[in-house]
Amino acid sequence: MGVFRVERETPAGVAEAWRRVTDWRAHARLVPLTRVTAATAGETRAGSRFTARTGVGRFGFDDPMEVVRWEPPVAGRAAGRCRLEKRGRVVTGWAEIAVRETAAGGTRVTWTEEVRLRGLPRACDALLARAGRLVFGRALAGLLRARTGSGGASI
Repeated sequence: MGVFRVERETPAGVAEAWRRVTDWRAHARLVPLTRVTAATAGETRAGSRFTARTGVGRFGFDDPMEVVRWEPPVAGRAAGRCRLEKRGRVVTGWAEIAVRETAAGGTRVTWTEEVRLRGLPRACDALLARAGRLVFGRALAGLLRARTGSGGASI
């Protein structure tokens, strides 16, 4: 499996950074040829499910995910954490997002992901991890630069 980690800092507060990085539809605006649809209505919580579809027309693949850990940041707690399990036929693995306050009063966001594409030989894991760092590094930077969003962690 390709494993990668991306870290970014923002002057935004922890709650705002959390809102930005858990705005699933905003992710789709930053990842080319991707759209997100919800399988669970309402605000994101443990048990929420959604699918990222990447491709054009019939040519593409679905990346269905379920939120298995949902701990928004709260005053007095070290970090907010979200863990997604990828439950697709093509894409499997998990992603974990953590937000924590920095000494300067901003926020450090860490995105760690283990991803596997069925049918892709393990010899490609390093390339898959490198591509993940590039794509998610750019997406995370874009999410943290955003000044407005859809309003939070709903899908």
